[in-house]
Amino acid sequence: MLFNIFMLIAGLVALVWSADKFVYGAAAFARNLGLPPMLIGLTIVAMGSSAPEMFVAATASMEGMTDTAIGNVLGSNVANITLILGITALLGAIAVSSQTLMREIPLMIIATVIAGYFLHDGMLTRIEGFILLGLFFMLMGYFIWHAVTNKKKDALEEEADSEIPTGVPTSRAILWLIVGIVLLPLSADWMVQGAVGIAKAYHLSDLVIGLTIIAIGTSLPELAACVAGVMKKEDDLAIGNIVGSNLFNILAVLAIPGIIAPGAVDAAASSRDFYMVLATSSALAVFILLSGRARALKRWHGVVLLCTFTAYQLILFQA
Repeated sequence: MLFNIFMLIAGLVALVWSADKFVYGAAAFARNLGLPPMLIGLTIVAMGSSAPEMFVAATASMEGMTDTAIGNVLGSNVANITLILGITALLGAIAVSSQTLMREIPLMIIATVIAGYFLHDGMLTRIEGFILLGLFFMLMGYFIWHAVTNKKKDALEEEADSEIPTGVPTSRAILWLIVGIVLLPLSADWMVQGAVGIAKAYHLSDLVIGLTIIAIGTSLPELAACVAGVMKKEDDLAIGNIVGSNLFNILAVLAIPGIIAPGAVDAAASSRDFYMVLATSSALAVFILLSGRARALKRWHGVVLLCTFTAYQLILFQA
């Protein structure tokens, strides 16, 4: 048991560190290539913060643990909104002034509904995996087109620009990019192996271990990014990290188990857990829309979200 705990913690630490270095190198390299800050923020940074989920999903799928991979996606999306934004909102109201975010939040909900439709029959097929991946690339294409053609300044663009490394030599950016690419799959494997050992010791299902320990662990980069964003008064960037990460998870990461290990899905994932993802994603939109002209997540929203997260975890461990 101690060895499994060590593997889990070591894998988690290495996963978070290597994901950070991957984002740093990729963002710096993209800036050196002259790509727009908005584009870098919406694609590279968002995808980089979801790199832990992506590599964990791939590792689990290759080891035949499809439910762990799917649980990681669904659990991470729930944790991102309820735990991460809940903690962040407690630090102070998070204002949303970006028009980009007001487009992305509905897209996140639509993507969630599509994923739920694919899961509702208790199967995730290879065709459905490729459809999700195709939708992801279409969405990225839209973001790229919009970032290149839109001349109007957006609040998210200004905040994203300040977070992208400047003055980093291309050689150093490539070095950190390679370090991240090499360490991410290794650390993901350590984390999965440790989590599996703990799950077996406590008789937890593959789905529950993905929804809880692994999901919370892979969401830590988002927590760090959100807290840092709010402390710097970059509210749009804080919520943007979560929305972008959830979009990437539900389209690109969920596609991985479908493509690598298609087949039956735990019935709870297509009912209880999917509806939890849909409910929390919708709650984010409702909280912002009903906040009036302020369009903000307030402290009491944070309390509600954290209570929801706690109740969900209790339900999972009692299942």
